[in-house]
Amino acid sequence: MLGLLGTVSGMVATFQKISTEGVGQATALAGGIYEALYTTVFGLIVAIPALAAYNHFAEKTATSLLDMEREALRFARLLAGQRHRAAPSRRDASGASP
Repeated sequence: MLGLLGTVSGMVATFQKISTEGVGQATALAGGIYEALYTTVFGLIVAIPALAAYNHFAEKTATSLLDMEREALRFARLLAGQRHRAAPSRRDASGASP
C-alpha cells in the first residue's frame, strides 16, 4: 500500500509540474515519474515476500485446523463407542441386572 501511495504522490507531483510548466520540459516531469516508479519498486519488494509468507502461514493454519477437527471427531467417536459398550452393563431403572 505504501508503494501505491508513493506512485500516486509521484504522479500528483508530475501533473503539478505539467500544470505550472507545461509538457515541453521532460526534465521537470522526470522527478515525479522517478518518485512514482521508485516507490512502486520498493512497494513490490515488500509486498511479494509478504504475500508469499501470508499464503504459507494461511496454508499451515488451514492444515492445522483440519487436523484438529479430525482428531476431535476421532475423540468424539471414541467416547461414543465407550458409552455404547458401557450401556448394556448398567442396571435398568428398577435396579435389576440385565
